Amino acid sequence: MKKYNIYNLIIAAFLLGATGCTDLEIEETDSIFPNLSGEFTGVKPQENLDNLYNSIRGQVQTQENMYGIVEVSTDEFLVPTRGTDWGDNGVWRTLHGHTWSTTHNFIKNTWNELNSNVYNATTIIDPLSSPTPQQAAEAKFLRAYSMFWVIDLFGQVPFRNPQDGPDVLPSVMTRSEAFDFVVKDLNEAIPNLPSVGPGSDLVKASKASARYLLAKLMLNKHIYTGTGTPNATDMTQVVELVDAIKADGFDLQEGYFELFSSDTDTETIFFTTSDIGSRIWNGLHYNQGAPDNTGGGWNGFTTLAEFYDLFEGDPTINTPGSGQEERRGFVPTEGVVASGSDKDIDEDGIKDGSNIGAGFLIGQQYGPKGEPLKDRQGNPLSYTKELPGLLGNNETTGIRLIKYRPVNGSFANHMVLFRYADAHLMKAEAIMRGGSSGDDPLTMVNELRTIRKATPLTSLTEQDLLDERGRELYAEYWRRNDLIRFGKFTDTWEFKDNTEEFRVLFPIPATAIITNPNLTQNEGYQ
Repeated sequence: MKKYNIYNLIIAAFLLGATGCTDLEIEETDSIFPNLSGEFTGVKPQENLDNLYNSIRGQVQTQENMYGIVEVSTDEFLVPTRGTDWGDNGVWRTLHGHTWSTTHNFIKNTWNELNSNVYNATTIIDPLSSPTPQQAAEAKFLRAYSMFWVIDLFGQVPFRNPQDGPDVLPSVMTRSEAFDFVVKDLNEAIPNLPSVGPGSDLVKASKASARYLLAKLMLNKHIYTGTGTPNATDMTQVVELVDAIKADGFDLQEGYFELFSSDTDTETIFFTTSDIGSRIWNGLHYNQGAPDNTGGGWNGFTTLAEFYDLFEGDPTINTPGSGQEERRGFVPTEGVVASGSDKDIDEDGIKDGSNIGAGFLIGQQYGPKGEPLKDRQGNPLSYTKELPGLLGNNETTGIRLIKYRPVNGSFANHMVLFRYADAHLMKAEAIMRGGSSGDDPLTMVNELRTIRKATPLTSLTEQDLLDERGRELYAEYWRRNDLIRFGKFTDTWEFKDNTEEFRVLFPIPATAIITNPNLTQNEGYQ
């Protein structure tokens, strides 16, 4: 017997009534209703919990949707149109230029995926499903994770009780109400989650991952609740939560790019078995490949010159020995032969298995035999620092950026979501914003910089801390969140002149407004 997600059925009914036709697909789910009467009888907790983990795994591995809207809308990434490549009806250009609308497909998909996660987690938590305390705690963590992003991206949060009938529309929480709901979920979940230190078990919820998410919420509380000013008590809670994470065995670790492999490290707090292929190949050229990806890259994502300039080193090159800090990575030089499957350690202490390098790729690129590569027109494959704009690009404009390296598997299944270096910097920020601690923010930042082979700072301003977070956490989902908290998201940067303040929230998708009249469009959107 088919089982239908009742939320999708309601959406379909409203669209049919409002428009007379629709392209909305009602997908068969492993969800909840044995019939169309609206009677909820519970779900199989472990089966549905596994499905929920798998859903999130699939959602975060793509370069579109949530990853696209939180990264390309910042000064960290842009996806320029190259001839007809990556035009995609302007979806990438509007993100970078802050001109998106209520019909942007990535925004709609992100809204639907996150709210589906929230609902499916709620069905597991419901008493009719009879979850064990740990199953309920894991579901509350996953609900909190998804609801956190709805709060962060959209402000208001629709919510449906599984026992509501099909004629009942989801209620809508304000941003402040949703914040309190998520904090309650996490506080209830933590006692029943396992205490897990560094290792392979971090693919599931733990006390440390829940504390990390709670610390992230408290750090942003003044944004989410609208007070505008951090509260010292909230900042002290961030400090205490990070200290508790460290007590579970997590800590900073040397070897920056090794953190993004499947090897066990002391920094990873929560990861998924997502395919990391899009993080490697979305920016690399078609003629750059690896033994397990002979088809080459997709030649899309690049970074901005001004973001590259945040890092120490020669601003025009990134070859080994050009004065760069470790996090900027390196570009191999001519004649360097890839070490293949042996994963030899190169002179910089970084495992190598191809000549693609790591971090920020600028200038001439080389093949596996150390030969200079060419683009498809036969010109040198030399990535330029500058771009002409969002349009009018050739195959080589723009610095390329990779954290996950082909040497560890071109499509390996290990994507880091929560990392201790982030928690470490959150604690430093919380202390700077009034939290109580015996630690000093400048000393903490310099501890990280020393490990990353960067020159220690002599003082620490908010701008310094924002820049440090950018250097440490690029391409890890957090740049937009950071820019908003530091009041910089509506500033101008390369190829982005729009300074509209309302862009700190994305619009509620037009289809969602039609199907649920309880929703109200965010300010500034029509």
